[in-house]
Amino acid sequence: MRRKEPDSCGFAAAMQAIGGKWKTSLLWELHLRPHRFAELRRQLPGISEKVLTQQLRQMEADGLISRRAYDEVPPRVEYSITPLGLSLNDAVTAMSAWGKQHESWKDQRQAA
Repeated sequence: MRRKEPDSCGFAAAMQAIGGKWKTSLLWELHLRPHRFAELRRQLPGISEKVLTQQLRQMEADGLISRRAYDEVPPRVEYSITPLGLSLNDAVTAMSAWGKQHESWKDQRQAA
């Protein structure tokens, strides 16, 4: 059995936290304001309930979002971004800007 090596640069840990098709979109939606489960599902067409539940649980376990259950009938649960999640959102925004620049570079290269 291989021993797990520490992530000395931190990049692998960051990618694990935002890995998955929907996590960056969820971070973006939650940085705007807290959302209920059904609101998130409507904001992200194409995501299944199962995947949304999995992604939210993983992000909560990683400390990126918080889940608040209200003692009401019918039950109400809201998800919101944590300060740690906000700091990751800053990094994702920078990656997004790089991605747009890279797409522009690829378009220019194809046009030439």
